[in-house]
Amino acid sequence: MKISLERHSDSHKGSNGRVLVVGGSERYTGAPSLTGEAAFRSGVDIVYIAAPYRAADVCANWLPDFITLPLHGNIFEHRHVEELEKFVRKANSVVIGPGLGRDERSLAAAKEFILEVDKPLVIDADGLRAIFDDLSILKGKEVVLTPHRLEFEMLSGKNATKLNVTNFAKENKCVVLLKAPRDIVSDGKKTYLNKSGNAGMTVGGTGDVLAGIVAGFLAQGLSSYDAAQYAAYVNGRAGDECYRQFGYSFIASDILKMIPQVID
Repeated sequence: MKISLERHSDSHKGSNGRVLVVGGSERYTGAPSLTGEAAFRSGVDIVYIAAPYRAADVCANWLPDFITLPLHGNIFEHRHVEELEKFVRKANSVVIGPGLGRDERSLAAAKEFILEVDKPLVIDADGLRAIFDDLSILKGKEVVLTPHRLEFEMLSGKNATKLNVTNFAKENKCVVLLKAPRDIVSDGKKTYLNKSGNAGMTVGGTGDVLAGIVAGFLAQGLSSYDAAQYAAYVNGRAGDECYRQFGYSFIASDILKMIPQVID
């Protein structure tokens, strides 16, 4: 699969994409870093990470390239939504969910945040739980959902089949990237079955990486469907390169290093 991301010689910092990642919690500190670095590795210029203090500190130490936005407290909650408005305005795409956790206050805040976002949006992991009971909040938004099988079944009430994924995407006017042994990507009109990837990618964190690649491609101007399709392929191919080098003993952060090779 050929991926073409045009970059002009007269571009400046920020002109090749800005991604805002919202997530993290006291327990899940690493997920936003994986997502943020994946966005960088996909080619964007700037990554903001908004996370509660402990997770933000981990992110700042993970990669000095991040612009970290520490949120007071141990979880994402209502008071933080307004704080992030100016960074949503700066961003070209937004990710909500990696490491968010399942505290009811966080899920309520995530739902409120999703309602406010007017940029291309990736909803991942526990961010999906914020919309389980109200898919109407997706109306009018450019959204990529990245559920695994069980999350899709909770979203749709149906089994995670190609037909059901396609119908769900059509009914809700969104793009679905179903994470599975063979990822399914659909916008309700077109459906792509991804064949890259391997069994080693069941390791924790690969979904966080995938969400970051999707957001990175969105920020660089790809359509939601193309961003999801290419991200599924790149994530899988990077995982295949990890398998070639390490067998099944690779981790999600190893995949990050392979992304530029796959894109080039």
